[in-house]
Amino acid sequence: MANVYDTANQLAADLKQSQQFQDLKKSYDMLKLDPVGFALFQQFQNLQMTLQQKQMQGQEISQDDVKPLQDLSEKMQNIDAIKDLMAKEQGLSTVMDDINRIIAQPISEIYQGEGADTSAEK
Repeated sequence: MANVYDTANQLAADLKQSQQFQDLKKSYDMLKLDPVGFALFQQFQNLQMTLQQKQMQGQEISQDDVKPLQDLSEKMQNIDAIKDLMAKEQGLSTVMDDINRIIAQPISEIYQGEGADTSAEK
């Protein structure tokens, strides 16, 4: 019987070798060389995390909470290194979505009745 954790660890190692991952890493490394862009990016991430934590705690997110995030987002749109990073994130996200779809397929088959063992019905 296959050990799914070993398979998952191998998948993680393979993902690190993928072109999409390498492109993202390179883009992130380039962003770190831009002190202004990197500072904005970090501010955005921190603010985003704060809002997510607030939301997970069941607290209401107001327009006043979102406004600074929107302002940072507008500033970041003018920085090429951040735009490149976002494009690379999208490329890796597509790969991750494909992987998730493949991994979830056996579960979908159970609920859709495909691949179900019907020998008990005979």
